[in-house]
Amino acid sequence: MNDFWLSCGHHLLDRDADGRLTLTDEFLKAYLARPELAPPPEACAVERALHRALLLDPRRRPSADEIAAIADADARENWQLMAALNERLLAHRTIEAGYMTLVREGKPTAPLFLDQLVHVILRNVLNGADDPFLPRAAELFFRPQRLTVYEGSLIAADDEHVAAAAASPLAAMLGLPLAADIDVLSEANAATYWQRSDRFDMALDLTAGRRGVAALGAVIARWIEHLLDVEVEIEPVIELREVSLSWYVGLDAEATRLGDMLWRDGALAEDDRARIIAIYRLAFCDPAIVFAHLAAEPVYLILAMTPQRTLRMKPQNLITGLPIRRLEAAQ
Repeated sequence: MNDFWLSCGHHLLDRDADGRLTLTDEFLKAYLARPELAPPPEACAVERALHRALLLDPRRRPSADEIAAIADADARENWQLMAALNERLLAHRTIEAGYMTLVREGKPTAPLFLDQLVHVILRNVLNGADDPFLPRAAELFFRPQRLTVYEGSLIAADDEHVAAAAASPLAAMLGLPLAADIDVLSEANAATYWQRSDRFDMALDLTAGRRGVAALGAVIARWIEHLLDVEVEIEPVIELREVSLSWYVGLDAEATRLGDMLWRDGALAEDDRARIIAIYRLAFCDPAIVFAHLAAEPVYLILAMTPQRTLRMKPQNLITGLPIRRLEAAQ
């Protein structure tokens, strides 16, 4: 079995009988080692003491007074967010259930922490996957992407890796400094993904009709089934004119904006159309769970890039935006 994404800490977690993730002290301690929480050399004595205490007892809940006594304002904010996140996770039987509560209630949570939860949940969702296009497509759920059109292909590369990397032959393609070790995922190099998955250095072809778009649709279907216990069928839509919006979910902020425009006006300007990366048609295998007036209607999922050609996907919209009667699944 191929292993991947060791950095998310999935190997530190347990799984219940339903295949969902349960917290362990080892996972909570690993969180404390992340750079957002590990005290730097100049950290005050209060922060260092709190960090040591939590390493000894990671399920301990820091008091508001303890956190308020931390000298550095940024550190205080990080600890406040971490304490709120841990409280939610510890209050639920599984990480999936804790994540569902966070996104449904919409309470302030650092985007980074949400991304980390999505990362480890997706690692669980894709456990046993043998197609590297699936985890690479899944990276869109929790890692912002930079996109470009090159020779008729729409290519997505990891935004953080792009920003940090040096010049390479791919730089001319993306118009950005990229490391020489970045490749576009293909049949020829797919087997190398597993060993380099934590580097996030493989680009993905998201051209309509190609394997990357299909892989993303498959990941979306698995995400919905795992978290909502709802079986769906998802297929890419090649032409925008095939879409008649009865219900839609924007998979990112730009897609939501464009979907609103389509809903209101029925059409998009050429510049707006060009920013749409993919549209999927979603059908529920059990129509009885859908709101009655939409039972016979498909749901459309829209993915788009900003005018700056960036993409930050919001997978929580798939939890809060689907027209289904029941939402209690991950517990």
